[in-house]
Amino acid sequence: MHLHEVETIGRDALADLQVGALRATLERARRSPFYGRRLAEAGIGPQDIRTPGDIRKLPLTTKDDLRTEYPFGLVACPREELVRLHASSGTTGASTVVFHDRQDLDNWSDLVARCMYMVGMRPGDVFQNMTAYGLFTGGLGMHYGAERLGCLTVPAGPGNTQRQVKLIRDFSVTALHIIPSYALHFAGWLEREGIDPGDLTPRIALIGAEPHTGEARSRIESLLELKAYNSYGLSEMNGPGVAFECPEQQGMHLWEDAFLMEVVDPETLEPVPDGEPGELVLTTLQRRAMPILRYRTKDITRILPGECACGRTHRRIDRITGRSDDMFIIKGVNIYPMQIERVLLGIPEVGQNYLIILDREQDIDQLRVKVEIKAEHYRDDPAAMAVLHRRIIHRLRDELLVTPGLDLMPPRSLPEAQGKAQRVEDLRPR
Repeated sequence: MHLHEVETIGRDALADLQVGALRATLERARRSPFYGRRLAEAGIGPQDIRTPGDIRKLPLTTKDDLRTEYPFGLVACPREELVRLHASSGTTGASTVVFHDRQDLDNWSDLVARCMYMVGMRPGDVFQNMTAYGLFTGGLGMHYGAERLGCLTVPAGPGNTQRQVKLIRDFSVTALHIIPSYALHFAGWLEREGIDPGDLTPRIALIGAEPHTGEARSRIESLLELKAYNSYGLSEMNGPGVAFECPEQQGMHLWEDAFLMEVVDPETLEPVPDGEPGELVLTTLQRRAMPILRYRTKDITRILPGECACGRTHRRIDRITGRSDDMFIIKGVNIYPMQIERVLLGIPEVGQNYLIILDREQDIDQLRVKVEIKAEHYRDDPAAMAVLHRRIIHRLRDELLVTPGLDLMPPRSLPEAQGKAQRVEDLRPR
């Protein structure tokens, strides 16, 4: 099937494709020790799948299952067919590992290339990959996708901002892969060095690997003078290439020929209606070496109702607002870190860096936010700073429904991360 036909496939034809792929995935999955036991216990086989909705007959899979079965319990092929592994500790907890055969890597590269083409990258573009390689999926995943598309690929890796800029200039780089927190750090470095982003050549940035808000994306686009497209992936589902924004930038198309998605209530595990937030659950439809069924991602999102103006028929998910296990409760109110970022980065005086601190006083959990203020707004004027303090507190209270502690910090006073930013410091006794 031609790539354009896959992206604009009718919903009925897509459902038929998913049913066939899910039956084949079940047949393959039960060759693994883990799913062999799990599917036998559930009494479920390929013959029980008649519609995509029949996915709910299958048992859920969790990260703890992957940890318990580490390293080979979910492998569904002879080990001599395995050609690569990626391992991740994820946001929390011990390591998990995912294996790929050669066809898996080809399929993954095709998906990433599809994402890149969708946002305007073409053969002949020069792509600078500014994320970590190694066991992290973002480096090699994006690298192979860019090469599959036909781009000159610069495997820069993370950090060393001065060298990143030299590479951009030397090779006239047109597209970047960069995590959001480092993109903001990168923009601040350019400003301090007196470098005009408009004099640099990138026109596209692919951003992902950590949850971020629309406000963060808008800042990146404004500060770096390019278009930034949101990416979603997780190592259990390959890595990058699961879902990606199109030029409309109204949600991320999740490639439903490769992944069957559900959004469920994280407490009841029942489906929620389109448009309602819940936990994303994913099933691989192309994976051969290590298929995964109904994986609880812990990522909170929603399926956006309606059709996309770009014409693609694969449904869109909203940006990830947080993880179900990232939520914390302050004075009886459920709070996600992304809510705090949304407020802070929507305030012009606020810089790029902040830290959320959780502590406990007299057996009551407390929330405190430290936020850097831009140099031109950080003054030795207590009255002016008090006005800014009250304004930020007011906006946080309106969003969170509780009043946090707030410290206004001078520029570059908080730790700067060139990898994934650690935005939450939990000091509560265990």
